[in-house]
Amino acid sequence: MQTPSSDTPDSLRKRAGIWIESNTVTYFIMAVIILNAITLGVQTSAEMEEQYGTFLHVLDSLALTIFCIEIAIKIFAYGWRFFLNSWNLFDFLIVSISLLPSSGNLSILRVLRILRVLRLVSMLPQLRIVVEALLKAIPGIISIAGLLGILYYMFAVIATSIFGESFPEWFGSIGHSLYTLFQIMTLESWSMGISRPVMEQYPNAWMFFIPFILISTFTMLNLFIAIIVNSIQSVQESMAAEKGESTSDVVSEVHALHAEIKELKRMIEEIKK
Repeated sequence: MQTPSSDTPDSLRKRAGIWIESNTVTYFIMAVIILNAITLGVQTSAEMEEQYGTFLHVLDSLALTIFCIEIAIKIFAYGWRFFLNSWNLFDFLIVSISLLPSSGNLSILRVLRILRVLRLVSMLPQLRIVVEALLKAIPGIISIAGLLGILYYMFAVIATSIFGESFPEWFGSIGHSLYTLFQIMTLESWSMGISRPVMEQYPNAWMFFIPFILISTFTMLNLFIAIIVNSIQSVQESMAAEKGESTSDVVSEVHALHAEIKELKRMIEEIKK
């Protein structure tokens, strides 16, 4: 009787999947990503490029080859299921961009090679939590940004109407006023650089600047932070719940298996009798 070969396509796919997701391979790929990032940074130096240009290009090509092999093994291991994972798609896109021609009119695409560093995000769980939380927080961030935009426009119209004639370089138009208000919101030289010179001609101008800073800087920006923190907490809780569900499934399977073993023992004892 012929025994089935252990090297069937399914078994090979399974072994390839286990191997490519192992800690050893994961740490190796992370080391290659970091080394490749350092190489791309060194290549920006004209002196280093002149002395070690050939060696650096070889390292860059070797790193890209390793990334392509990794993606190919994952596609072989998971098949079409590879493209159902958003992080796999992210890695595939980053590596594909690196394969684009970088000569002639497309030479600017060489700069996009640094995007390979972003692959660390998909390989480090903590960074993935942050990215997923940011994506989940986008609707709330857009809402707050819309409200902030309305407030900006209101204050810009007021500033242009009151201060525009005396300070055209800061408040001469809506565009100038918006940029000046953005500088004030960042608290960059807002007091000595903008508000105090304005207050020399408009002593009551503090009634405009202080409410704007309180609303835009201390209130709106804290709302951004609150939404992101809440989103991170939500992602962590959902991941913990998923782990809890998987653990409970394993426990229930163990209990079911234990019950089956007891039933088999009982049947064997009855047969012996």
